[in-house]
Amino acid sequence: MQRYLLRRLLLMVPTLLGVSFVVFVIVRAVPGDIVDLISGDYGASDPAVKEAIRKEFGLEGNIVSQYVRWLGDIVQFDMGESLISGRTVTSELSNRMPVTFQLGFMAIIFSLIIAVPIGIISAIRQDTWADYAGRSFAIGLLAAPGFWIAILLISMAGRYFKWGVPPATYIEFTDNPIGNIKLMLMPSIILGGGLSGSVMRFTRSTMLETLRQDYIRTAWSKGLQERVIIVRHAMRNALIPVVTVVGLQLPVLVGGTVIIESVYSIPGMGRYYISAIDSKDYPVIQGINIIVAIVVVFANLGVDMLYSVIDPRIRYS
Repeated sequence: MQRYLLRRLLLMVPTLLGVSFVVFVIVRAVPGDIVDLISGDYGASDPAVKEAIRKEFGLEGNIVSQYVRWLGDIVQFDMGESLISGRTVTSELSNRMPVTFQLGFMAIIFSLIIAVPIGIISAIRQDTWADYAGRSFAIGLLAAPGFWIAILLISMAGRYFKWGVPPATYIEFTDNPIGNIKLMLMPSIILGGGLSGSVMRFTRSTMLETLRQDYIRTAWSKGLQERVIIVRHAMRNALIPVVTVVGLQLPVLVGGTVIIESVYSIPGMGRYYISAIDSKDYPVIQGINIIVAIVVVFANLGVDMLYSVIDPRIRYS
């Protein structure tokens, strides 16, 4: 296990380097010069001003030298300064990451609460009204855009039921935990509902496959109760592929929060990412992408490690 874990950690290094370099090149390939935007109408015509800006923000030299300097700063946990606000990217993201991760964590919890029970019931009651209702519900969640549901709830529920309208300002969890959870509840349910559709369908498929196995037939023939067969024998093996799907959805959550955070005015990484793209704020875009890449590789590693916990037969060497 230790050798396998060490090998996986070492393989993360070239993956993160490749992702960081691709992002570094792509953001600079976008038409337009950020220096012209920073220097304004008058400074854009002054080569001395533009050169001073390039030197201040580390934009001088070719792209390889810029990347090497930026990578050296990243190793020291310095993501640079925002080209627009002048504040350090590390401090900005340290305030916004907990917000996005809280929203993502709550969304995953709600998606599992919705998807796993309905998926299991749909499998064990195959081709019944419960199965048809569960599959229809899953397709509906996959088809309905999250931003449309969010806007509909804000406009309709806020008008007729006096709830669902986000407050004018964000409420910090440390200042008011109850108010913060109330604020994050609706967007996390909407985001989790969108994720639960695919998890529900996958749970149903894997559960159906597991129920057809010989050891499940043996358990039925021994006269075991249905609850024991489903919970103790079938569900544990059926959830192994589901864990993979949930783990791979973690990076999707970071990207998926962009719209929800914008609709509900939540100051997370997604909203910050949109503003950085609009203003071509290179350090912010690069910093957020490298964080997403880290989340992806560690999520995959965590999923692989969780396999051995769910199924003791799985061993890594």
